[in-house]
Amino acid sequence: MMLANRSLLLRTFIASLSIAFSLVSVSAFTQDDYSDELPRVPPTPPSETLQEFQVADGFQIQLIASEPLVTSPVAMEWAADGSLFVCEMRGYSEDRDKGISRISHLRDVNQDGVYDSSTIFAEGLLWPTGLFPWDGGLFVGDAPNLYYFRDTDGDGKADQRDTVLTGFGTFNVQGLMNSFRWGLDNRIHIACSSTGGMIRRPGQPESDAINVRGRDIALDPRTGEFELTSGAAQHGMCFDDWGRKFVSSNSDHLQQVMYKDHYIGRNPLLQPAAARVSIAEDGPQAEVFRTSPVEPWRIVRTRLRVSGKARGPIEGGGRAAGYFTGATGVTIVRGDAWPEAFQGMAIIGDVGSNLIHRKRLHPNGLKWVGKRVDTNSELVTSTDIWFRPAQFANAPDGSLHIIDVCREVIEHPKSLPAEIKQHLDLTSGRDRGRLYRLVPNEFQHRPTPNLNRASDFELVDLLAHPNAWHRETASRLLFERQSECIAELKQVANHPETPLGRLHALAVLDGLEQLDEQTILPRLNDPHPSIRKQAIRLTEKLPSSEALRNKLAERTDDLSIEVRYQLAFTAGSIVGFEKTQTLAKIIRRNPTDRWMQTAVQSSVADGAGELFAELLTTPFDHRLSEFVGRLASQITQQNSPTDIRMAIAAVSNLTPDNGDFALPILGKLLESRSRKDTLLHQLEESGELTKIDRVMSEMLERLERVTLDESEPVDVRVRAVESLRYASASRASAVLPNLIDSRHPIAIQRAAMITWGRFDSSDITETLLSQWSSLSPSLRETASEILFSRPDRLLGLLNAIESADIPLSEVSRSRLQLAAKSTDSSTQRLASELLESSGSKNREQVVQAYQESLQLSADVARGSKLFSKHCANCHRLENRGHEIGPNLATVKTRGADFILTNVLDPNREVNPQYLNYVALDVDGRTLTGMITEESATSITLQRAESAKDSLLRVDIERLQSTGMSIMPEGLEEQLDPQAMADLIAYLMQVE
Repeated sequence: MMLANRSLLLRTFIASLSIAFSLVSVSAFTQDDYSDELPRVPPTPPSETLQEFQVADGFQIQLIASEPLVTSPVAMEWAADGSLFVCEMRGYSEDRDKGISRISHLRDVNQDGVYDSSTIFAEGLLWPTGLFPWDGGLFVGDAPNLYYFRDTDGDGKADQRDTVLTGFGTFNVQGLMNSFRWGLDNRIHIACSSTGGMIRRPGQPESDAINVRGRDIALDPRTGEFELTSGAAQHGMCFDDWGRKFVSSNSDHLQQVMYKDHYIGRNPLLQPAAARVSIAEDGPQAEVFRTSPVEPWRIVRTRLRVSGKARGPIEGGGRAAGYFTGATGVTIVRGDAWPEAFQGMAIIGDVGSNLIHRKRLHPNGLKWVGKRVDTNSELVTSTDIWFRPAQFANAPDGSLHIIDVCREVIEHPKSLPAEIKQHLDLTSGRDRGRLYRLVPNEFQHRPTPNLNRASDFELVDLLAHPNAWHRETASRLLFERQSECIAELKQVANHPETPLGRLHALAVLDGLEQLDEQTILPRLNDPHPSIRKQAIRLTEKLPSSEALRNKLAERTDDLSIEVRYQLAFTAGSIVGFEKTQTLAKIIRRNPTDRWMQTAVQSSVADGAGELFAELLTTPFDHRLSEFVGRLASQITQQNSPTDIRMAIAAVSNLTPDNGDFALPILGKLLESRSRKDTLLHQLEESGELTKIDRVMSEMLERLERVTLDESEPVDVRVRAVESLRYASASRASAVLPNLIDSRHPIAIQRAAMITWGRFDSSDITETLLSQWSSLSPSLRETASEILFSRPDRLLGLLNAIESADIPLSEVSRSRLQLAAKSTDSSTQRLASELLESSGSKNREQVVQAYQESLQLSADVARGSKLFSKHCANCHRLENRGHEIGPNLATVKTRGADFILTNVLDPNREVNPQYLNYVALDVDGRTLTGMITEESATSITLQRAESAKDSLLRVDIERLQSTGMSIMPEGLEEQLDPQAMADLIAYLMQVE
């Protein structure tokens, strides 16, 4: 009864605060002391915590450890003897340098499933966030270092401490390396998070450090060597039973990693599809259903931000929750205590909403889909705001273990206004922590075996165990011991009734370097597609033979797209494999799938000309145009005589009738002909391109007629305009200026501007400047991008602004700030003077001046038109616009005040995902946008109107973050308070 009363009183008090804050006008708050509004929330004692939970039908939650046995836990791993190591980040969030964090070692002495004792294994740590047992010791991630600890004298405390790697990023306490996982490649996989780092061995010079930004690493525990892997989400990474990788970030709760990074690095001219993609059916920031009250400090912070007294994004119009904002610890259910129907399900925590969410994963081609299981509820919620589920683990007893950091406040310190922070204690909970077990109602705990005492033969048997911990620990120990049970492993690898046993036996044999053709060949026909896929990958480790190559070729028509996908990658790694026919068949089956395109092209770092020619045999598949164009670009950049002559021969049979399909291919193939050091230039001079030029000229003539034919559909005309990029500069300049005219649809004008802007022509500067006043606002944004892309154009624009031919207010301040950092002295001077003359508007004052918009009567219809005019460049609603910036579908739940502040002050608190970058390429172009894709070989910048530039790393001279949002400041120049009220009214009513 006391607990119920305490919880009821807390919830009532917080609800009262919410109502009171919503009724009092902003001007009424003049105090700086908010202590009366910020009551401390007392912790729930361990003995009472279970009463605060609501758990989905069929499951229950059990407390298995709490303070003082464990405090501030953020990661855990079981040693082979069944004991549990826990990473205690007691220095979270501001006390890193005090060195008070540690690793605790927990034991369940009586084997009843509840931990009885705890000892300190290692202490004096800063911000430890991950750990993994190995060879009697423990790897521990404590950025910037990865350590290896060992107890050599048997006193239970580590006395050996070796630095294995150093250089991991530390600038964000909520973006540190995490989630140490054992992989099927016998490596420890480590998520490097959003901070990345420049990683090296301690004895190496800093110049040898490897940049891991945008990727994770896989560590060889025997040598300390590592390789880059795809990933780099924020906090949470795991594998499913078959090696698929899933990750999570605070505001993108479920993502899939689509390929292994090392394949991409084989072809430096490959521009791959995204390595990491969001797969939640209900979106990255999907709705969640918490049962805990919103903390008072969140309510006060929202009000202060609305009033302009505090910086930062305004939370939900008084509703600071209801969607994923603190997603963590994605884990795939792999414990045998869970019912079969729940195996493979994704579990994600939200530390800010005190809940655990689940999704069922469904195959959908190569990219899977995560679908919500619970309707208007969650797998687990708690009314206790101290419940902070940060990580999960599939346990030895088959259950799912939950790590509860157990903190009064989970928040980045820089996101807390000083007026609030002084009344909070960010160390509150340092001395607390909980571990729970989530189990079906009928669960019976089983003792955890000491696998250190198991013989190698017993470990081999465990490879087929239904519980993931047994399988992975047995695999690790066999690899760690360098077992000699080769015959037994090969027997399991061929056992017909144990697919997971076959999978792990193959993995261990690979780690022991005991794989052979006799073992692999049958598995290439395995009834389970995931084992066929694994077997194909493992053939890369074996000497190439005719039998192996023939068996691989048989898998070209495999029914599983994942098997064909792996074969497309592997085809480029097998010596002597006739890959052209195999790759051609694979890509013809899925011609527009960007991941399949990536896999196929990764395998033709050499041999692109042969594949190009094969795909151009008749009848042409027009769906392959994009992919064959990619091959054409690669061929011309490689400048290989064999490939170029093969490609020229293949396109010689094309006719003008093939224009729609072939012109982009021809254009990309011939784009280097003007460079004197290329074979194409020699072929042009010798007259060997005459026939192709004649055909191409006829294709272009047809397209020119289409661009000007107003009876043609707009999208057809736009494609025709875009194809003129493959014409000569003089030819394009004769057509495109006529299309930059208000008589033509905006889409036509924009395409003409962008296409013409690709040429190094000075004429475009004069045209855009002279027609500036007739351009719509969105077209002016496109014109700005083009004019800022080259130094001479930029100088022309700045001169036009200085002479008042173009109003200063019509060029975003963020662009001028970039120009002021130019290496050209004239550009730098002009931009700096213009910035100074424009004055520096205080964003908080602007927000405050527009508060009246929240009270004005508004017209939704006018707001809809304003959205199309000012917002649709980067946001999409009701089938209009481009989905570049944050999803606006949930903006209604965040409130009108949130919209107002973020429109007028977009740089108040920028999500790193939406930071604007500037890239300078080898052709002298300056390109801007947010980084949407990043791989070993390329990056992709995206900006307004979904315009994208994919740049090969070999072509980038400089890449730098501006530190500002892709959304420019200064929209108040185009929207008065009434217009702002109309826009907000429209956004608030969209369903």
